[in-house]
Amino acid sequence: MPATVTGFVDSTPLLGDPEALRRQQLADGYLFFRGLLPREDILGLRRRMMQVLDTYGWIDTGRGDLLDGFVDREAVNAIPLEDLEFCGTGVPGPAYQDVQRLQAFHALAHHPRLIALYEALFESAVLVHPRNIARLMLPRDDTVATPPHQDFIHIQGTENVRTCWIPLGDCPRELGGLSVLRGSHADGLLPVKAAQGAGGLETWLCNTSHEWLEDDYRAGDVLTFESRMVHRALPNQRDGIVRLSCDYRYQPAHEPIEPKSLEVHCGVLPWKEIYRGWSRDDLQYYWRKEQLLLADWDESLRWQKEHICD
Repeated sequence: MPATVTGFVDSTPLLGDPEALRRQQLADGYLFFRGLLPREDILGLRRRMMQVLDTYGWIDTGRGDLLDGFVDREAVNAIPLEDLEFCGTGVPGPAYQDVQRLQAFHALAHHPRLIALYEALFESAVLVHPRNIARLMLPRDDTVATPPHQDFIHIQGTENVRTCWIPLGDCPRELGGLSVLRGSHADGLLPVKAAQGAGGLETWLCNTSHEWLEDDYRAGDVLTFESRMVHRALPNQRDGIVRLSCDYRYQPAHEPIEPKSLEVHCGVLPWKEIYRGWSRDDLQYYWRKEQLLLADWDESLRWQKEHICD
């Protein structure tokens, strides 16, 4: 396995120099920003998601504040494993529906600081993918962390998509944050095999000289990377604490997009159900105002590169 290095390069000082940001991204395949988003915005969304979990009886508020995220071990262990693994989200389908209904969850993807970042990186108008993903990883010994993979085979469309990973709260390495394989974006699409964990596919890493990077995240930090960047989730080793995070995706508005990226994640609800009761019309069906270039799905990208390391 590749060696592991602790500590991302903080690109926050480059925010006023888009050309330098693009050079840094091209070299490493990722960019990390310490405190890019207001901490209070992140913790506000964290509280809303914790309230969803608490509604189902999975949070133990007797051990601390709701934001602390202590789970009721007995209640979590009572969830059938196949329900807990629903679509790689960490919670059963009904709870994930409730999370997808949260206006604040979708609104965060449109935060002005994120839009400004991607406008600088793309040098063009930005399309925010509406298929937003939440991970609410309830701790249990028999769950499997997301394996090493590249997002492009799951997203397709243009390769010029950027994933934005945001921890919803402080997330030290032992809580199971995201790790990236620095420089792996330059290797093209890599061989895959079936695997447990979110996405169901794992990238073969054969004789790579790249290094895994990992770090301790704080609420407000942002990690973004290219769609061919190999990345993985670290296992949650904190006793009884849930790990919350969001995956948002961005691309130049004029480049092709695969139609499933315009749907609700995992099709858990129709958009009209998601939007019921929302106060902001500007967040609803916004992509329909764009002249989108749609791309066909290519299933062969997922499996034609099956391979076993020598």
